[in-house]
Amino acid sequence: MSTETTASVSTHILDTSIGRPAEGVAVQLSVRVGQAARHGQEGDWQALGGSATDADGRCKDLPALPEGTTHVRLVFDTETYFAKKQAAAQQDAPALRDSENGRPVFFPEVTIAFAVVPGEHYHVPLLLNPFGYSVYRGS
Repeated sequence: MSTETTASVSTHILDTSIGRPAEGVAVQLSVRVGQAARHGQEGDWQALGGSATDADGRCKDLPALPEGTTHVRLVFDTETYFAKKQAAAQQDAPALRDSENGRPVFFPEVTIAFAVVPGEHYHVPLLLNPFGYSVYRGS
């Protein structure tokens, strides 16, 4: 829930390769606050904590943003999600592998950074498949 002095963030993930929510994806939340963010300084992300998506692909317990937050970063652990999905489906379908490097997905993580203003809520959905992704500001 947002107040007049803080922003709030939520997210969910849809696995577009199966048309279903992506359950069990670890999501880490970090912020930049104050002057450092306004001046675009690198390496000043403060980790707040994380969560994992539920059966509906949603993170309902991301940490609250501190007052003064101007930039937010979400990091999604997509490699672990697709590795588990591949292991469960190995006998039923061809392996989801990139033939060049043998990894379960092309993108081992998805990192999304965005600017926020106090009093606003930011819902940032991730549309995901083994070889691509898309994000947008939802409602």
